[in-house]
Amino acid sequence: MPQKVAFIGLGVMGYPMAGYLAKQGYDVCVYNRTTSKAEKWCEQYSGRMALTPALAAQDADIVFLCVGNDDDLRQVVYGENGVLDSMQQGSILVDHTTVSASVSREVYAAAKTKNIGFLDAPVSGGQAGAENGVLTVMVGGDKAIFDKAEPAIQSFARCVKLLGASGSGQLAKMMNQICIAGVVQGLAEALHFGQNAGLDCEAVIDVISQGAAQSWQMQNRYQTMLNNQYEHGFAVDWMRKDLAIALDEARRNGSTLALTALVDQYYADVQKMGGNRWDTSSLLARLQK
Repeated sequence: MPQKVAFIGLGVMGYPMAGYLAKQGYDVCVYNRTTSKAEKWCEQYSGRMALTPALAAQDADIVFLCVGNDDDLRQVVYGENGVLDSMQQGSILVDHTTVSASVSREVYAAAKTKNIGFLDAPVSGGQAGAENGVLTVMVGGDKAIFDKAEPAIQSFARCVKLLGASGSGQLAKMMNQICIAGVVQGLAEALHFGQNAGLDCEAVIDVISQGAAQSWQMQNRYQTMLNNQYEHGFAVDWMRKDLAIALDEARRNGSTLALTALVDQYYADVQKMGGNRWDTSSLLARLQK
């Protein structure tokens, strides 16, 4: 019999991630707050759906979560019809939400009292990475639990790595977002400078992308930035949520994140421009206003 898994949260990331699990032969039961989206998923992938997280999780070997924030995670784990009380002993809970390391450690401890394994496993790669099954997954937790869950996670990932104890996956995701914030701001300023200098920015990018300035952002976002196209990708609102988590953790561990704090405020400016759902590369629009 195929391994039974549940997937809670069918947003732009979760929907294709659950789809890849079904394509790999797992018996997938999904739950989503908007029932119509779960129904659509079942039609597309011939899977099953449940009307509550608890019902989706009750007979699953692995339960995957991909929700919004710390409060959403607590609600779907502990709340009314939450998964923790219905999961069977020896099963595994894998959280792909980007949340604080503290709430991940909290859920890890709560799951352990019920003999349930827990992994914090935030992802990088955005909607395109989820749709193409090539996400990077940063994992925190116990190695024995990771070894059991890794084959299923590989269904939608290009890279999966255990990085340490519970919370380590979330800390790694914070590092990821800190790097992205600085790189996107640098690219935005470079394009802004080039436009004001009267250069052919496409030609310049063609040259400098072959050298040390190259980045994923440069390869995948410069064209849409030059065309003022931002109705796609990873939303500014989500990035500010992630940076707030990183900045809060930095205050706790004594790190200085001056550039990250500055770019976070630049994203606040983009929000004031109405760009809440724009891609994070919209930092260029702020410079052009």
